[in-house]
Amino acid sequence: MSLSDQSREYLVRVVWTGGKSGDVLVSNKPTIRTGSPPEFGGTKEFHSPEDLFVASASVCFMNSFVVFTEKMHIRFESFEVEAKGLLEKVGQSYEITHLHMKTKVVIESEDLRSKMARALELGAKYCYVANSMKCPKEYENEIVVR
Repeated sequence: MSLSDQSREYLVRVVWTGGKSGDVLVSNKPTIRTGSPPEFGGTKEFHSPEDLFVASASVCFMNSFVVFTEKMHIRFESFEVEAKGLLEKVGQSYEITHLHMKTKVVIESEDLRSKMARALELGAKYCYVANSMKCPKEYENEIVVR
């Protein structure tokens, strides 16, 4: 399946389960238990909105990167991204003010390094979830030859 210029909608339902917790429901997908983080009176056992915010940008970046490696016909052995969102008080509220993604890609040959760097660059450029976020994004990419 490929993206077209056609608009899409994504339907998510959140159901309160008590306290500061709830379930994220998406049709035909596993439930995500969520709630406020401990620093805001919640519990650490559930994913917080902050976790999901950072994760959504990271997953989109990974997916975009994979799309470009497929288009470029290049292979990698492994990919991981460790992402950190900085939550700060801005005025009377809080905002994620910076998103840092540290990526490690393992490849089998030095010959692939420049193409892999390009795929990472394009993955960041075309990650529409991160592009929809107003905070600055920083990408730190490491390419390792095994």
